Amino acid sequence: MPEICPTCGLPKEICVCENIAHEQEDIRVFLEGRSYDKVVTVVDGLDDGSRDLEGLASELKKSFGCGGTVKNGHIELQGDHRKSVEKALTERGFPPQSIEVQGGSPET
Repeated sequence: MPEICPTCGLPKEICVCENIAHEQEDIRVFLEGRSYDKVVTVVDGLDDGSRDLEGLASELKKSFGCGGTVKNGHIELQGDHRKSVEKALTERGFPPQSIEVQGGSPET
């Protein structure tokens, strides 16, 4: 007997809960300024209750060859990785229309 998802009631193989969760998120990707003219890319708006932010941050850091951390429910990556983050999140199943990349100069 297949394992049943407690949320949607469908078998785990065809469960749609994760897709629905991805579609309901409004993800913002933007830069923040730090001391010594350094910038960090901030990925905000991910649902930290149902998502492994530490794991996602680790995957992104490995992909971009940078350092980073998870703070206050958002991911911070050292350097300007806005376009790369958008592409990486899309490849991981996040719908492109839910990802907003804010351009311009770093915020201080």
